[in-house]
Amino acid sequence: MSSSDSPIPVQLQAFMSDLPNHMSGMMPELTVMGIVNWVAAGAMVFGGVVPFIPQFRDIRRSGNTDGFSTFVCLTLLIANILRIMFWFGKHFELPLLAQSVIMVFTMMMMMRLCVQMKNKSEIVASKQHQFTDFDRHQFWQWTDFKSYIQFIMLFTAMVALLTFLLLNNIIYVELIGFLAVFAEALLGAPQFYRNFQNKSTQGMSKKMVGFWTCGDVFKTGYFILREAPPQFWICGMLQVSIDISIFVQVFLYRNLRARAPKYYSS
Repeated sequence: MSSSDSPIPVQLQAFMSDLPNHMSGMMPELTVMGIVNWVAAGAMVFGGVVPFIPQFRDIRRSGNTDGFSTFVCLTLLIANILRIMFWFGKHFELPLLAQSVIMVFTMMMMMRLCVQMKNKSEIVASKQHQFTDFDRHQFWQWTDFKSYIQFIMLFTAMVALLTFLLLNNIIYVELIGFLAVFAEALLGAPQFYRNFQNKSTQGMSKKMVGFWTCGDVFKTGYFILREAPPQFWICGMLQVSIDISIFVQVFLYRNLRARAPKYYSS
């Protein structure tokens, strides 16, 4: 049978004969650098939530949230929502975008746990505070989880609308990119301030801070090596500095308790 009499079109025959070459082009070549890049990307996507696992377990086990500042969650929520909006104006690597999406869900889970534990620990029910009360003195200290969802949805909608209207404005795009990473750089600031107020790091997971520091060092190096926008690695270095400051607090307040046990509980 000639090729003209074949039931299979000539073009299809040619494609099928060349199929192994097509498949080899689609499959990434397994090299050492390729594997390293995949591992680094995976670490960037999921590494950000790892530091909160020991803190989550500590809170759930003890039922006490006093040593953890929920403003850490607020900081990360704002930072990652802004980073997601920044991506629409200036595309950066997808692992960083995926990291932000996962972090938003993780922080909402942390807030849900904190609200549950606070409500359970109250012997006498306190006055209810909700987002719809619009009391600035009770901001981010609401007594129901629904209020936190409402605030985050409203904030996201407002930023999304503004980003849609100003998507072609390079100044606006660069500004939200800076605000995103700057807010994340200040992640440890609420915890640092809470430790300073209490003159203690009791209730704060030391493992969490350790993971923070290691993760931030890795993340900043990743930003530099992958040539991410300058906002990322500049604020990354600021974040590492704050992490180190919290470690200094751990040793400082430990010494204070040793010298004055009457005022500092173990």
